[in-house]
Amino acid sequence: MLSDADAAGLLAARGGARTPRASRSAWSIVRANVFTLFNAILMVAGAVTLTLGDPRDALFLGILLGNTVIGIGQELRAKRELDRLAALVAPHARVVRNGVERIVPVEEVVPGDLVRAGAGDQIVADGPLEAGVRVLVDESILTGESRAVVRSAGDEVRSGSFVVEGRADYIARDVGPDSYAERIAGVARAFRHPRSPLERGLNRLLMATVAAVAPLAIVLGIGLALHTSNDRTATVQTGVAGLVSLVPEGLILLASMTAAVAALRMARRGALVQQLNGVESLASVDLLCLDKTGTLTSPELCALRLVPAQGVSEDELRSAVARLAAATADRNRTMEAIAQAYPAPAEPPRAVAPFSSQRRWSGVELDDGILILGAPEAMRLGPLAAAAQEAAADGARVVAIGRAAGVLQEPQGDDPPPADLTPLGLVLLAEALRADARETVAFLRAEGVELRILSGDNPATVAAIARDAGISQEPQAADGTDLPEDDAELAALLERVTVVGRISPEGKRRVVETLGAQGRYVAMVGDGVNDVPALKASRLAIAQGNGTQMARGVADVVLVDGDFASIAPMVHEGRQILRNIQRVARLFVSKSVFAGILIVAFAVTGMAYPFIPRQLSLAATLNVGIPAFVLALAPSTGAWRPEAFVREIARFAIPGGVALAAGVLSAELASVHLLGESTAEARTVATVVLVLVGLVYVVALEGRERRGIAAAVTIPMVAVLALTLAVPGLRRFFELTAPEWDMLACSAGGTLVALASFFPLWRAIRARTDDDAQMSHGA
Repeated sequence: MLSDADAAGLLAARGGARTPRASRSAWSIVRANVFTLFNAILMVAGAVTLTLGDPRDALFLGILLGNTVIGIGQELRAKRELDRLAALVAPHARVVRNGVERIVPVEEVVPGDLVRAGAGDQIVADGPLEAGVRVLVDESILTGESRAVVRSAGDEVRSGSFVVEGRADYIARDVGPDSYAERIAGVARAFRHPRSPLERGLNRLLMATVAAVAPLAIVLGIGLALHTSNDRTATVQTGVAGLVSLVPEGLILLASMTAAVAALRMARRGALVQQLNGVESLASVDLLCLDKTGTLTSPELCALRLVPAQGVSEDELRSAVARLAAATADRNRTMEAIAQAYPAPAEPPRAVAPFSSQRRWSGVELDDGILILGAPEAMRLGPLAAAAQEAAADGARVVAIGRAAGVLQEPQGDDPPPADLTPLGLVLLAEALRADARETVAFLRAEGVELRILSGDNPATVAAIARDAGISQEPQAADGTDLPEDDAELAALLERVTVVGRISPEGKRRVVETLGAQGRYVAMVGDGVNDVPALKASRLAIAQGNGTQMARGVADVVLVDGDFASIAPMVHEGRQILRNIQRVARLFVSKSVFAGILIVAFAVTGMAYPFIPRQLSLAATLNVGIPAFVLALAPSTGAWRPEAFVREIARFAIPGGVALAAGVLSAELASVHLLGESTAEARTVATVVLVLVGLVYVVALEGRERRGIAAAVTIPMVAVLALTLAVPGLRRFFELTAPEWDMLACSAGGTLVALASFFPLWRAIRARTDDDAQMSHGA
């Protein structure tokens, strides 16, 4: 037994108390959101503008700031919620020092401490039980086994488990990072989330843009050298306007904003999105792995009925079941349900054989004989075995009870029940299917999401639950204790089965990895320390809010109230966002195509560049930014096709960018060479054309069911443009002029040129790509 001085010395030698981190650090969140390729491009352009040009032209930095703040804010909000959850369940420890019991934070426990844990307390360190101690321990979050196990003096208890019954006095040996739970936490800390399909699509677009920036920057530089004067501000304006407009910066901001709004909506429904891409990533899932307990079914068991063996009356069977439940020290879910359904006065047993997951049976010796309760496969049931198999196939959890004579010996290892065991009957129990389970499963299946149940229970029992929940009419089940060692054979097996029962934590990880290797976008729902490797292997990790801190810490999404039904609205919300982002991304990329054409035209002809950066910021806000944000959150229908993300964008953006460039250039040339307008007036004409054509694109993109919403969004944008042109202060800020009738006519002409070019080009490209897709599909 340690003294206070001994403990203080050991704690100091370890470097002081170290509070385990419940979530990502604030610095890691800031770093991940600030240091991105997108931000780097805008930072360079912003630095040049602020130091060498007109600071008013740095409005585009607002997009950088907004995107960064949204990402950091959402993830810090999730971090605070996780830390709050962790604080609610943060374990303390009762240690005995100087012969006095006291409570200390768990991080202050040191090797050699005598730690005391009562019923409901968590084991906070690894170490042996003291002499004379016998305790019932729940190790489910470590092993996945739902039954509590008996530990006696000298047996090892491990951090993360809980005391169910009795008092555990144990000597702390491995504490902090050396403990079993913390070693698994090392796996959790190494967890990396792969990018979602939307992120990968956006990254491909951004990389294509970056690849185009270098040659176009050279072209722009040549143009600036050949055609600009020594006016440094004008040179910077043209250079920044050309390069920044190549980057679809508003698209990145839009994706962040819609994801943040979706995360807030989900928070109101009890789902905490830790990663900003969590909602849209869940929407990309095509295969969901889960355990039935706590997701499809409620965690509590209830006794259904008794099935007596031949020659045994139901009253005799009921009496035996009740007496065993009252006499045993086992208090797992099965025994609790039996004791509640069949109460009896407690009898002091002469001997007890505690339940062991290795033996799969337990027993008590009473005055008139031995009663044994166990899994049907562990008992010699004879003709009763067929009834047990039939009940399991119908979804019941089946345990068998039998009687034996003689003295109950303490079993060792995987010893079988007594040889003279006579079956008395079966006890049928069940987990009630959650009220919303069928509806949630039906929704997921309708959305094309397959489900696999990975459970530690009997495969036949789990298959019956799968059938009852509507996962499959004829679910095929596999036994997790007999999975193929060969990965190819396992992959072939997983193509056929819906259920894997009696599966270990390592088996779960293998299944998830194998499914992912087949190209599936796999999500894993877990709650225990034992689920961390499988969560790590999945493309999207979902943790139950009442699960372990470690599982919550590695998860992308936490179901705070543990409600599986929360997944359905998340999938719906996410797929709506994906469809909408795919639509509006075409607007942003058409702007990039348009910018590239303008750069080439400027370098070749020496014409004045049609815009300065702040005019482009105004136009991008009115004709893309605000309408796209509204439409991205509006209801939508249709398919989300991640494989066609870039192709769908390109076949709109190319004709859109070409036509927009034709309209703007024709309007500017007409205003300068036909009307003799000044550069400021020509830029006003070009800005009006850019806004009007972009707003027509917004409406043209939408189908009939959303065209009314699109029109309702565009009309106020036209009003804002008119207000900007009418208010002198706004005109001066954006360096626009009050439009005369001839300028308006020129703007109308440029708009008509753009639209007359766009629609035929768009139809032609769509027809061509549709034909190519059909030929490719046919081949």
